[in-house]
Amino acid sequence: MSTQEEIHGSVETSPAVITKRTAEIAVGFIVMAFGLLAIISNYQLGAGWSEDGPQAGYFPLRMGAAILIASIFVIYQAVRKNDRSAFVEQTQLKLVATVLLPLVVYIAAIKYVGIYVASTLFIGIFMRLVGKFGWMRSVLTALIIDAVLFWVFEIMFKVPLPKGPLEQMFGY
Repeated sequence: MSTQEEIHGSVETSPAVITKRTAEIAVGFIVMAFGLLAIISNYQLGAGWSEDGPQAGYFPLRMGAAILIASIFVIYQAVRKNDRSAFVEQTQLKLVATVLLPLVVYIAAIKYVGIYVASTLFIGIFMRLVGKFGWMRSVLTALIIDAVLFWVFEIMFKVPLPKGPLEQMFGY
């Protein structure tokens, strides 16, 4: 029995949501955008040679050009190879979404309720729904972890982290 079978039960192939070709082309374009951004911003900064040597953007612009050229090769190779095998299958994507979607909600919640309340909710709900722990254990663990983090960052190190209405109510 393989490791994947041990973790997820029997291995069944699910339909491909994203093919390797699509993933490689998408990554190529994303990297190309970063290369173009490096070229443009460093050109504006000054990428030439002055009397006292290279300007601030000289080397970064050339690195951006190298990244741009490499991304073109990645895209070309992906189109030429035309690998339509699965990069991500539906069952794998569901596992990623199980973590990614709550994480996005958690990050958005930090702005409105502060990092400590958002973290307590994230840990507790994640333990309960994904980890299948009991409510009492989930709530206690979340509260204890966040109390320790509050003590370490706010009291001991005096590092201000994003706070919401609850912390402000207590004077923090």
